Amino acid sequence: MKTEQIIDLADRYAKHRGLTASTVSTYAANDGKWLAGLKTGASCTVRKAGTVLAWFSANWPADLEWPSDIPRPAPQSAKEAIQ
Repeated sequence: MKTEQIIDLADRYAKHRGLTASTVSTYAANDGKWLAGLKTGASCTVRKAGTVLAWFSANWPADLEWPSDIPRPAPQSAKEAIQ
């Protein structure tokens, strides 16, 4: 998983749902500034990236196609996706 892929997912999700980046960041990473940090060059742990990716996969809108160039993780329970 590349940082750019997480940012791409976040941007698509935000646009589709009519949300700000900080709101999506709060939902996906439990930190309203986390995505902004990624966009300005901050790094993240593999664990955090996995958690955020799992959140996007579990909460992805049914009417929005998942990007074909980003591997989608296997479905998890909602509880696992937010831990």
